[in-house]
Amino acid sequence: MAQVSVIATVKNESCSIGRLLESLCRQTRQPDEVIIVDGGSSDGTLDKLRLWEDSRRLPLRTLVEPGCNISRGRNVAIAAARGPVIASTDAGVRLEPSWLASLLQPFEANREQSAPIVACGFFVPEATSVFETAMGATVLPVLDDVNPERFLPSSRSVAFLKSAWEAVGGYPEWLEYCEDLIFDFRLRARGYRFVFVPTAIVHFRPRSSLCVFFKQYYRYARGDGKADLWRKRHAVRYLIYLLALPTLLWLSVTKSLLWGVLPILGMAIALWTPYKRLLPAAKSFSALGRLRAILLVPVIRVTGDVAKMIGYPVGIHWRWRHRHDVPRWRD
Repeated sequence: MAQVSVIATVKNESCSIGRLLESLCRQTRQPDEVIIVDGGSSDGTLDKLRLWEDSRRLPLRTLVEPGCNISRGRNVAIAAARGPVIASTDAGVRLEPSWLASLLQPFEANREQSAPIVACGFFVPEATSVFETAMGATVLPVLDDVNPERFLPSSRSVAFLKSAWEAVGGYPEWLEYCEDLIFDFRLRARGYRFVFVPTAIVHFRPRSSLCVFFKQYYRYARGDGKADLWRKRHAVRYLIYLLALPTLLWLSVTKSLLWGVLPILGMAIALWTPYKRLLPAAKSFSALGRLRAILLVPVIRVTGDVAKMIGYPVGIHWRWRHRHDVPRWRD
């Protein structure tokens, strides 16, 4: 098998960087090199990375690129990689021991180095509280939800050829969020075959508070607006919250309470999948913990929707202001 380079970007991950590096040490198939780009940490992350370099437990190289976003950090890491195969992950995660070996299986099955393959790993929540469990159930898919033919990988668990990265022009550095989706779309447009590898598992903690979650989804939606993604999805959300729901509530007050059944039915349909995920995950909770998790699900769902509705027009406005500078990434 050809050399493989594991890459990641970090910024202020002092509390979690050790977990990622320890899990890389435990890989059944060791990486030939690990390249981590630090985006300007101020919490001691860089000092810990230097200590890991000195320990030589991993073939680790740390590069410093102050102020870079995730896209720029990944591009810097990949450009410096010596191996023809790139495996990408993120800070703040823990990798299954078989993660890298599993990601490389599609490449080993076809040893032609020019094989148009993208290996798509999976990710699962590693919740440490009732809130994080409810969060994971509300916003993260489980394996049964995945359609392997349509699955687009997160860059916290994906492998591809360095030549593929070069062919699509790398990650879009004009985007701070949703950059891996654009990268995926570009690879697919070039004819690369996406192979779903459900055993290449990454564990990560869901957001631990509503405030942090709101900020995350605001940024995601802003990225959607900048990249001109998911127009229909966002339009449907505005129609539901700003037109359909107020209309039905007005009718229930002025005409008949039966109109109020429709919003309740709609919410029940929308929450069916999160509750289906939640119940097995909450088995170990006390009765009070399960009740709290059940009540948190609609709160998390509405919070995420509101964050998206605020963030998306901000991204659209940015795109309009930079309409002469933004690359036509679909071309």
